[in-house]
Amino acid sequence: MAEMAFCQQCGKQLGDADKFCPSCGRPQQPSNPANFWANLSDRNATVLCYIPWVGWIPAIAVLSSHQFKANRRVLFHAFQGLYIFVAYLLVDWFVSPVFRFGPSMPGQIIPRLLTLAVFAAWIVMLIKVHNNEDYRLPILGELADRSVSEQRT
Repeated sequence: MAEMAFCQQCGKQLGDADKFCPSCGRPQQPSNPANFWANLSDRNATVLCYIPWVGWIPAIAVLSSHQFKANRRVLFHAFQGLYIFVAYLLVDWFVSPVFRFGPSMPGQIIPRLLTLAVFAAWIVMLIKVHNNEDYRLPILGELADRSVSEQRT
């Protein structure tokens, strides 16, 4: 059984002989199963960077990949995904323990609300990048912009 081919940009199914995607027009390159990143579209790479709790792994892989080295949009989302994870770690490792020493009910609310806000940011960004929309989160987006501009191409 032949393996079905999909566009590297938009993900639409391709015919066996298609050199260009009939939907978006992007030229298709032969796939190399040994190189996972060669088959990964820009959109899918950005989506992977926002998977809650584990998106930092693909974000680091994207930042170290030669395929995305010159793609400022993908690099921005990789950095922003990393910074969301750092925000989660700050809440989980520092804010939560500080508030545990106070009264039980008020001490639980603030860390839980902050954790919920970080989780909501992950979900919003997943939806935005899945729909090819660029969105810069307050503070984290500015940090990501600075990080991308500091990268040498």
